Amino acid sequence: MFLAKVRGTVVSTSKDERLVGFKLLVVQRLGVDGEYLSYPQVAVDTVGAGVGETVIVTGGSSARFAAARADAPIDSTIVGIVDSVEIGG
Repeated sequence: MFLAKVRGTVVSTSKDERLVGFKLLVVQRLGVDGEYLSYPQVAVDTVGAGVGETVIVTGGSSARFAAARADAPIDSTIVGIVDSVEIGG
């Protein structure tokens, strides 16, 4: 899992039928200091996240199970909305 910021939305009227009914959001991974890492990616939203929110994203086979669609072409799923982050040290 990793933290990401929701950067935007994706509208796709033509897509794999196993993705129908899912809200798709553009997310970008965050570093410890809140900086953007790597490239943005599309994630399935299962928690009602919105643009500008910090979210918890899971990937790989866990993403498909989190979305309750084990056979769907899903690589990233938003599984939580972050209220706060505390890093000690």
